[in-house]
Amino acid sequence: MNGDWLIRGRDGRLTVYLPSGDAVLCRAERGPAGVWDAPRTVGGTQKLHPGVAVGQGADGYAHLAAWRPTVPGESGLVHSTHFRPRLAPLDWVPIGHPDKKGERTGEPAVAVDAQGRGYVFVRNKGGGVSLRNQKEKGGWGPWQDLEGHDVEGELAAATGESGLVELYAAAPGGILHWRQEEPGRTPVRGEGVDVPVRPGTLRAIATSAEHTTLFFTDASGDLCAWRPGEKPVTLIASAGPGPVSAVRCEIEGHDCTVLAQRSSSGRVAFAAYPTEQESAGAWWTESGPQLPTDATVSLALDEHDEVVAASSSPSTGTLLLTRRKDEPGLALEAWREI
Repeated sequence: MNGDWLIRGRDGRLTVYLPSGDAVLCRAERGPAGVWDAPRTVGGTQKLHPGVAVGQGADGYAHLAAWRPTVPGESGLVHSTHFRPRLAPLDWVPIGHPDKKGERTGEPAVAVDAQGRGYVFVRNKGGGVSLRNQKEKGGWGPWQDLEGHDVEGELAAATGESGLVELYAAAPGGILHWRQEEPGRTPVRGEGVDVPVRPGTLRAIATSAEHTTLFFTDASGDLCAWRPGEKPVTLIASAGPGPVSAVRCEIEGHDCTVLAQRSSSGRVAFAAYPTEQESAGAWWTESGPQLPTDATVSLALDEHDEVVAASSSPSTGTLLLTRRKDEPGLALEAWREI
């Protein structure tokens, strides 16, 4: 899954999106902090390739994108919208291929602007990035080539507090960056940064009215933070492989960023620090049981704006959840299976 697969819906209930063979499943809380519905398939009976992207708008609606097989040797992208956790997501809608036709070119990424329009980004056969986005009055615009070169690994899409969409991509020796200059406009290539980045480790979130922050792992294994216009900052040694999950929340009256990652030991590691103040430092604290190697973790805020974390393992089908306790600091409840 590319993006946060644990989200809080418009009604305050939590939803998870989980890969399952040639489909994606969703599960939702029946009530805040309550029991959960049984899994159900997203988008009908359409068979999918592995690798699904999730994005969420300020309206609380979730947008999903994935590749589906079309004819032998070719695939196309599809999109679905999920309006409320206890409603069924819409059926998958075909949105085509960035190169008109062909096989998969890379995993998609999804962002949603302030007007609730979905933006689907994907690497194209030329090694750059292509975009297709929803139009203001409905339907989809044409595929657009945003250019770029030698893009590697998963893309990281985010929406700033301004409602403008941004995209980050790893390339040999650096990170590429695109940003909308006005609502509804095509994102344009902006200032990148030369840094040895490990592909597949990018995750971006909005951290202030002016900035999104990109988290990534560098070649030495350190977790770094970068905001365009500034220099990358080393935050902490990465707890394990893959991207972190990140969420902003208030802890004891302070605006903090909480990070979570499956650690090399197999447990979930958490760290927190004052938002955009990486110089304050951060420290990992491990929590919960040891997880399979394919397990991932996702963070969200619950109906009380408190941190909630979920871990999922496709190989075992196990879904675990924990929430922040009503105590000082980042104390968590015992993990429970749902």
